Amino acid sequence: MHNYKELQSLFGAKLEEEISKISQRTPRYLYDPVVYTLQMGGKRLRPVLVLMAHELFDEKIENAIPVAMAIEMFHNFTLLHDDIMDNAELRRNHPTIHVKYSSNTAILSGDAMSILSYEYLNRCKCDNFREIFNIFTQTALKICEGQQYDMDFEREDLTTVDDYLNMIGLKTAILLASSLKIGALAANAPKPEADLLYDFGYNLGMAFQLRDDYLDSFGSTSTFGKNIGGDIVSNKKTFLMLTAIERAKGETAKTLKHVMSSGNIKPDDKIKQILSLYDQLEIGRLTNEKMEEYYNKALLCWENLNVPNNKKQNLLLIANKMMNRTS
Repeated sequence: MHNYKELQSLFGAKLEEEISKISQRTPRYLYDPVVYTLQMGGKRLRPVLVLMAHELFDEKIENAIPVAMAIEMFHNFTLLHDDIMDNAELRRNHPTIHVKYSSNTAILSGDAMSILSYEYLNRCKCDNFREIFNIFTQTALKICEGQQYDMDFEREDLTTVDDYLNMIGLKTAILLASSLKIGALAANAPKPEADLLYDFGYNLGMAFQLRDDYLDSFGSTSTFGKNIGGDIVSNKKTFLMLTAIERAKGETAKTLKHVMSSGNIKPDDKIKQILSLYDQLEIGRLTNEKMEEYYNKALLCWENLNVPNNKKQNLLLIANKMMNRTS
């Protein structure tokens, strides 16, 4: 069995080969941003999950490389378009595509990446290709639904914490879940085990996104890879903000509403004031508790997975790595 770093290295080498091929495509200004996006780095988490799930049932992981490539290409496409919609200036400590090039270039290059993902998927030679294709397609559609909900929430006043959790399930967790299930199906895994891997990935993805939201407020730019407080400045309705709105009463609620709605407060001051309110309302603690809830659900799925412990240990290690745990 390969460990995370070995699979990351193996996939990284394959990706470099594909990047080299893409760099030869024309027109240049369509494919250069694709190359730039893929060369930004990243943990390559989703393709590694594809390979890891495949290896649980079939050690010939070469058969899963096309699927892993499709997942990674599609994931990066979503990040590219997300950055446009969020007006984000940094991604992995690099200028985002719409900043480096232009919004029009970013949109078109993102479209190309989404189509390339299907080109890679079509290279998959396995018995369950039709089911894998359907899962990939439905996942892609669900991610778009999640993104639309995310945008809708910014225009709606009655968004709840449950609404938000449903949205991140669609936008974020489902791709981790599908990466594991597709990897397993590519190895002809039994359906119950493929479904457990999906549930493991989904709950881990929920915990992972909540941690990402937490770091946007309580992390640092050097470790987070993006500017801190972006969600606060844009009044993004994250778990943290929605929980604060639900918990705030009296003068605290008035202050929160004022800071969110005022156009005269400088971004840095707004971040400081909201973080102070978060501290009063114990938002950090509550976010960590919700993370734990989803993480424990993921662990239960892992425990029930009918695979020898020595084989599935890498899944636990990667889960801990995602959540920045040592055990």
